[in-house]
Amino acid sequence: MKNWLPLNSRLQKLRAKLLNDPYYRLQSGEELQMAVQLGIQIDANQATVDDWLRLPGLSIHQARSLVEISRSGVKFYCIEDIAAALAIPVQRLEPLKPLLNFVYYDEESLECLAPLVNPNIATVESLAKIPFIDISLAQAVVQNRLSAGPYRNLVDFQQRLALSPDAIAQLMYYLRF
Repeated sequence: MKNWLPLNSRLQKLRAKLLNDPYYRLQSGEELQMAVQLGIQIDANQATVDDWLRLPGLSIHQARSLVEISRSGVKFYCIEDIAAALAIPVQRLEPLKPLLNFVYYDEESLECLAPLVNPNIATVESLAKIPFIDISLAQAVVQNRLSAGPYRNLVDFQQRLALSPDAIAQLMYYLRF
């Protein structure tokens, strides 16, 4: 029955923050639970510094360390791997476990992937390097982001820029939100 009740205004504001701000840093267990319910997940082997910083209790130094370790070729298979990499007790990371996704990537499949670009922080120049994005579209991406805020996901990106399904089918391999 609890799911049928409308959210109070505080929870509605929190839900809006989680959905609209890709850099919002979770603050409490309640916020962690809501993020899980909304389907927010972090791929431990592809996470950026910004992704790691969303998690409560992780410092910028720890986030950078995890990204550097991952980029060096180390794979994280479980929460214990992350705890070992940070030299902290696994119990401290247990509350974060529902948000973390441990996906296996073989080296050959990673080599085939182009580097992903986050349109929420990319410059016009870096966007224009992506196949299928010309300078005018790159400028539109940045201008729209500055006027309307960060893109939530690929669908939001497509709708706000009025891109065709064919264009998104090409671009989705180069963008990361």
